[in-house]
Amino acid sequence: MKPGTKLKSVVCDTEVMVIRAGDAVVDCGGKPMAEERPAERAAIDPAFAEGTRMGKRYVDAAGTLELLCVKAGQGSLAVGGTALQTKDAKPLPSSD
Repeated sequence: MKPGTKLKSVVCDTEVMVIRAGDAVVDCGGKPMAEERPAERAAIDPAFAEGTRMGKRYVDAAGTLELLCVKAGQGSLAVGGTALQTKDAKPLPSSD
């Protein structure tokens, strides 16, 4: 994966853009994501059906992978069976 790559879920409408790449395979809804959506969708894994939210950034625990959700869907994102977390916004500096 390279930054700028667009990945599509094979189980729902979720689409993400790679911001920071790693060597991991990204899953959505329990199935690996692909650059092209297949003609028929696979079944979603209920353990990974929390959904994604458009405009949110998702990161792994180590911070080596960052994805931007460009189209929301029913599947949740994971790497190696571990769910990705939404990235919190950086707090603005206080103005004194």
